[in-house]
Amino acid sequence: MSTIKRLAPALLFIQQLGSYGTVYGQATICATPGNHRFSQRHSAGCCTGAERGERPNRIATMRTRFNTVCLTLLFFALLAKPCLGTPMTFEKIAYHGWLNAYRISNGTVQLIVLADVGPRIVFYGFARGENEFHEFVDQAGKTGGNEFQSYGGHRLWVSPETETTYFPDNVPVRVVRQGNMLRFIAPVEESPKPTHFQKEIDVRLSPTGTHVTVIHKITNHAVGAIEMAPWALSAMEQSGRSIFPLPAKAPWGKAHLLPEGLLALWSYSDLSDRRWVLGTKYLQLRQDPNPVGRFREQMIGLYDSQGWGAYFRKSHLFVKRAEVDRAGTYPDYGCNFETYTEPGFLELESLGTLRKLHTGETAVHVENWWLFENVPAGEGDNWVDQSVVPLVQQTQQDRGTAMR
Repeated sequence: MSTIKRLAPALLFIQQLGSYGTVYGQATICATPGNHRFSQRHSAGCCTGAERGERPNRIATMRTRFNTVCLTLLFFALLAKPCLGTPMTFEKIAYHGWLNAYRISNGTVQLIVLADVGPRIVFYGFARGENEFHEFVDQAGKTGGNEFQSYGGHRLWVSPETETTYFPDNVPVRVVRQGNMLRFIAPVEESPKPTHFQKEIDVRLSPTGTHVTVIHKITNHAVGAIEMAPWALSAMEQSGRSIFPLPAKAPWGKAHLLPEGLLALWSYSDLSDRRWVLGTKYLQLRQDPNPVGRFREQMIGLYDSQGWGAYFRKSHLFVKRAEVDRAGTYPDYGCNFETYTEPGFLELESLGTLRKLHTGETAVHVENWWLFENVPAGEGDNWVDQSVVPLVQQTQQDRGTAMR
């Protein structure tokens, strides 16, 4: 929305106030000697010409004062322009069978976070649009049980991936509001098979636009250190594609003797599968509800020095960023981003660095999200350069502005 549209109510009020100020000034100067009450008549004939001529300086003074007031109000309206849009809302709701969920909205986008399980950010999308995340319909409304349930949406895991990664987080979480941020704090994972981790997801939506900051926290309550890395996974809806930048290319030379990046492959990673699009500058993975390759699943990990990944679907572009720790060691042979797909969905994942997490310590991993609409479809590196990269660059600028 443009600044003028956003300020329309304030400008209309100022215009009316200015008109009232002129009338008020006329009513004041029309008071005749011996009568200290203001005239209620506003026509030009309320006073004689002589009476109006006696106080011309007073007329000018009153009008100047009201003009000053109007300009002052306009100045403060410009300063407060974010507040003149749709206000931020935090609402407890029932959602798809769960009785305790929280909707966060700024009028442009909304998020829905489950508190009966998880935590899970189960919905992220435009306020009157569809969910960008995939939801598992057969798991909707479920709670309890000793088996892991994905539920869909965005979740927090622990890497490297082992059996303990699949802890069944099927119990309620505690919700704490701190200003414009909601914290979703799970209990310590003690049963059925204890990991002694406590997970937390904090969600902060910007007052305007689509920017979301998601803070992931994992605290070790075990006796002794555990090697781990935070792992943030977003399950995206069907029929889109993930996009990642590859290292810049340059001719062989003494300045380019060492490798610039890496790709990690799983036993079911098959680069001949037509879902992969390996370009010169970008790697893409298509989500296909009916794959025809040897394996229904595909996965790859990479060291993404630019710290961003994206998902394009139905003219919408979801972008996530995570800071790159160039001095740190990442899991899975050094991957800070990964992507996985099967017939139902695709996951866009970022990882924090590996560390020995000692008793009582907390590992923190931060993602930043944006959502764009009306993005033209296309193919190959040229399409990414023309339609995707400018929006990714915009997120860097937006994030820098938000941090100031």
